[in-house]
Amino acid sequence: MAKRITDRVTWVGKTDWELKHFHGNELSTHRGSSYNSYLVRGSEKTVLIDTVWQPFDHEFVASLREEIELGSISAVIMQHNETDHSGALPELMRYLPGVPIYCTKKGEAIIRGHYHPQGWNFVNVRTGDTLSLGDVTLTFIEATMLHWPDTMFTYMSGEDILFSNDGFGQHYATESLYNDCVNHDELMYEAEKYYANILAPYSQMAIRKINEILSMQLPVRMICPSHGVIWKENPGQIVEQYLKWADNYRERQVTIIYDTMWNSTRIMAEQIAAGILQADPTVTVRIMNAAKDDKNDILTQAFRSSAVLVGSPTVNNGCTYAISGILEMLHGMKLKQKKAAAFGSYGWGGEAVRQISASLAASGFEVVNEGCRCQWVPDQAEIERVRNYGAELAVQLAL
Repeated sequence: MAKRITDRVTWVGKTDWELKHFHGNELSTHRGSSYNSYLVRGSEKTVLIDTVWQPFDHEFVASLREEIELGSISAVIMQHNETDHSGALPELMRYLPGVPIYCTKKGEAIIRGHYHPQGWNFVNVRTGDTLSLGDVTLTFIEATMLHWPDTMFTYMSGEDILFSNDGFGQHYATESLYNDCVNHDELMYEAEKYYANILAPYSQMAIRKINEILSMQLPVRMICPSHGVIWKENPGQIVEQYLKWADNYRERQVTIIYDTMWNSTRIMAEQIAAGILQADPTVTVRIMNAAKDDKNDILTQAFRSSAVLVGSPTVNNGCTYAISGILEMLHGMKLKQKKAAAFGSYGWGGEAVRQISASLAASGFEVVNEGCRCQWVPDQAEIERVRNYGAELAVQLAL
């Protein structure tokens, strides 16, 4: 159902309460999501900004037809062409032959690669290009690698709205539409999780792009992303938060990530945590099992932390499947200025700790020591040794 945002702007997207995984199975979406599409009416032209995911294409077009005569749409603006945004475009264009599609040059290439269209009318735009709708003007701002090469934002003068596509978004399903109508803590966690798991590798680009937009001194009354809520109350708060997250973000937190076969590595994780807290009771310590806890929540906690500890038993001369996956995902995040260490139990080889340390170092972490190993099941003496290791580690981490 369409929802009026202003006299000129109407939300015509789709709220997906059932979505639990995104990007295949790469990203968990515990609170669902939305695919936000916006109908913008000017005195002379009406345009559509973005569409929705392909499974909802017929539903999207049918709902759009209830809101407007499709022939009244003068142009379609595609800010980013991943299929959660462009999926309904082929169905829509059946009703809009010849209508121009405004996108970046790379956006056109991606649309062609996805849908192999014939006869579509592409108009390539760059930063500073404009589209007049009569009494309001849309200005396009390229946002390369936030988070795809084709991404752009669109600024609407008059209404002072920034349509930011994936920027400032969250996977958060709600019928309430605005940030001041939902639980603030839930919203900010989902915004952080979205940033950590999707945008963190492009943090330097995010800083440059946000500063570029701020230098344009555009008044922004609302930020309308393509997932989750619209930032209506104090929209600058999410911009400020992005600048913090992009600047090698870290809190006084240590996240301990482990997997275990017969609980020896679990015992080590808990005793290292006890040692850290014994040395510094003011630091936050999170213990997460890589085989049981959600991988994206683990990465969000790692993103938030000043230090990450990773532990695994040695299995077939290496670490477990779950820890290998987390290490690979940490590598892709390209986190900076974070410290790390490895630990683990073993029976006869014990190679996992060395391999974890090497992987963390290759991922940009400062590995502070050679790690901690225990053979077989730790007895009381070993427990004391591991706890002391945690206390000494707290000093090394200097949080």
